[in-house]
Amino acid sequence: MTEIDTEKLSPMMAKYLETKEEYKDCILFYRLGDFYEMFFEDAETASRELELTLTGKNCGLDERAPMCGVPYHAVEQYLSRLVEKGYKVAICEQVEDPKLAKGLVKREVTRIVTPGTNISDQALEEGRNHYIMCVFAMQNVYGFSCADISTGEFFLSEVSSPDKLKDEILKLEPNEIICNDNLSILYPAINEIKERLGIAVYELGGWYFDKAECIKTLCEHFRVSSLTGLGLDSFDSGVVAAGALMQYLNETQMIPLTHITRLTPNNGSEYMLLDGASRRNLELTETMREKQKRGTLFWVLDKTKTAMGARLLRNDIEQPLLDEARIIKRLDAVEELCKKAVDRDEIREYLNAIYDFERILAKVSFHSINPRDMIALLGSLKMLPPIKLVLSSMQAEGLKEIYEQTDELKDIADRIERMIIDEPPLTIREGGMIRDGFDPDIDKLRRAKTEGKQWLASLENEERERTGIKNLKVKYNKVFGYYLEVTNSFKDLVPDDYQRKQTLTGAERYVTPRLKELEDMILNAEDKLATLEYDAFCELRDLIEANLDRIQRSARVMARLDVYASLSLVAEQNNYVRPKINRQGIIDIKGGRHPVVERMIQGDMFVDNDTYLDNKKNCISIITGPNMAGKSTYMRQVALISLMFQTGSFVPAREASLCIVDRIFTRVGASDDLASGQSTFMIEMNEVANILRNATQKSLIILDEIGRGTSTFDGLSIAWAVIEHISNKKILGAKTLFATHYHELTELEGKMDNVNNYCIAVKEKGDDIVFLRKIVPGGADKSYGIQVARLAGVPREVTDRAAQIVVQLLDNDITEKIQEIAIPAGARKTEIKTYDDVELGQMSFFDTTSDEDILTELAKLEITTLTPLEALNTLYHLQSKLKNRYKKGESV
Repeated sequence: MTEIDTEKLSPMMAKYLETKEEYKDCILFYRLGDFYEMFFEDAETASRELELTLTGKNCGLDERAPMCGVPYHAVEQYLSRLVEKGYKVAICEQVEDPKLAKGLVKREVTRIVTPGTNISDQALEEGRNHYIMCVFAMQNVYGFSCADISTGEFFLSEVSSPDKLKDEILKLEPNEIICNDNLSILYPAINEIKERLGIAVYELGGWYFDKAECIKTLCEHFRVSSLTGLGLDSFDSGVVAAGALMQYLNETQMIPLTHITRLTPNNGSEYMLLDGASRRNLELTETMREKQKRGTLFWVLDKTKTAMGARLLRNDIEQPLLDEARIIKRLDAVEELCKKAVDRDEIREYLNAIYDFERILAKVSFHSINPRDMIALLGSLKMLPPIKLVLSSMQAEGLKEIYEQTDELKDIADRIERMIIDEPPLTIREGGMIRDGFDPDIDKLRRAKTEGKQWLASLENEERERTGIKNLKVKYNKVFGYYLEVTNSFKDLVPDDYQRKQTLTGAERYVTPRLKELEDMILNAEDKLATLEYDAFCELRDLIEANLDRIQRSARVMARLDVYASLSLVAEQNNYVRPKINRQGIIDIKGGRHPVVERMIQGDMFVDNDTYLDNKKNCISIITGPNMAGKSTYMRQVALISLMFQTGSFVPAREASLCIVDRIFTRVGASDDLASGQSTFMIEMNEVANILRNATQKSLIILDEIGRGTSTFDGLSIAWAVIEHISNKKILGAKTLFATHYHELTELEGKMDNVNNYCIAVKEKGDDIVFLRKIVPGGADKSYGIQVARLAGVPREVTDRAAQIVVQLLDNDITEKIQEIAIPAGARKTEIKTYDDVELGQMSFFDTTSDEDILTELAKLEITTLTPLEALNTLYHLQSKLKNRYKKGESV
């Protein structure tokens, strides 16, 4: 900001700049009446980003201060737009009544809104969390913590490498990351993530990450003397990250975050770790191209009735279980709900009436809950007793746990129902929300508004009878308010308790204590009523805040019940089966189907397929067949069926016996990533390297078309070596599906005892083909590329010409021609073959060397000038040319 002569500033502007100085990194929304105003550079920034008209305000300087503003009732939408662009916004409110203020109205910053702490309705999505993440980076460990202040979720964990941290970031998709300055040094790619994913990343000062201060902050928040009993002993770096995050939240939100009631340690060994590539390739929660929910596994499985259930289901899909007992518990619950479909449907009807009361409770903590939110909370709480009644007959452990942990909260529901009317106003300051009969004082004031005139008429009649003054009247003016007027002819009858207020020519004006009481009640009834109703509402809010932990527990178990009911319904509608669990490392699927593709195609057109993989004779399946035949769909369905099983879902198959896999790796397709300067082949190799470094014998690997981005021989060699590496039980031995167009790889079936060939069945009809979509043993003998091109709509003249060229190439036996292969430095010499040892497969398609050319070259040689070594090399060169003129085995 340019230098400003503060001595010339008006008092209001001087106070503004004083506040701005405290929040230099924020855009300051400064409340003035019914608007939030911005001045100077903030005004210029907001005007540009929000397309607001930039005006000016007299501030005591020679030039008017640049100014723009937004109305208070629409502030959330403007605020959200700024925060989405990565700005922080400080909200400065009037904290005293302007009518009572002496001089300048007192103003204070009440909260700072950042990308990860924006909980306005415009910023939140019902079915997904809104995380802020804190990372504490050290040399060999990355502690991180995440909070969703819209729901109260708070957890921590640790990872050992930048790649694993990246996987966590891609999984959680935080809206904001705060970190220590080490992160950008140890993990420079964080800047790439910031740009590509649109995540706001802020470095915090080192004092935030002081371990003692972090532990103190957490202990104070959770009201414990130490963290010993919270199960955090093995998460030193994670605790620091959590403490730093809590300090940051306290500073920005400026209120006690009472709805954050627990800190959960997230042990990575409990869940299957999915890297970013696998999550993207399997399209778990968003499609690769359109980034939409439709067409994903989440879309298929999500029949939840509540926003809480949808968020939990998404998290389950992102974090499949590794613990057999927990998987069985989920499967048992889903199975019982399948068997008791009537009870399940009744539960779903009740769940349908439950609002997102996790986020309603956050509003309680932020003191932003309104009367309509209270009615939504009441509607949710009233569903708990009937749900618990239905659950009382359930036998599955998971459902019995929900029954036992469901607090019916009848005391809270009863209080809300007795207090708040069925259709209350939106705001809490205007009154009109408390039921009649709840509070006698409120009822009295409410009657004063409507029955005031009747009360005054009754008083007038009572006083006439008491005093005998027949023409006594109750009147009103702005100076005296209400008064009793008595003409001079009846002045002698005025009782002693009348207080004279004014003498007129023909009458006297009096007041009485009773009249003043009615006056105060009638004239101030509206203001007093609004205040009393507001105070009563705040008492109710405080009661709920004191019981947040109880209500949150019930919210969590309702979310889990919603997930079970959703998985049960999907299993029933889509004809899924309960998978059996084996501990022999076997994946045995009979009649498996792709859960998403079968829902996207019309009718029952999807062709199911069997799969059998183990860690012995059926470790690697090499799958060949033309493009569009269904290789990728088949491999993905095996991965998705395994993943669904470990989330606790039934699976799309006729029968399935599955083992628990520790990780699922996929290398499926790629496109040039020009933004990061990486080509298709480089991305492919990065992903292959990640798989080979991190996979174990318990992993499931899906590899599709390895080696396509380079020359045929290099690609084939890499693919061959990768299969050799995976198949070696001493090195890896992971269950693998490997799709390829390199038909040479089918030779590995006879050379390695754990490699088997499969192909997609194809039926030829003249020049055309029909994909049968069935996986059968054996390797494909043709690629059918021209037929596929014809199916794709390539012009007939092009495909006909291609058919002619392929005949010519086959006649020339191109597969036996060769060009030199670049041999990496350090390769074993025994692996390098001579031209005579290798099938000649990559010579130029357009080699036109003739016998005459070779004879001419021979005739021009000066034999007498050649050294013996030069003569030998020349002879070898000419012989090679002659060999290339004839098919292998034909005499030259």
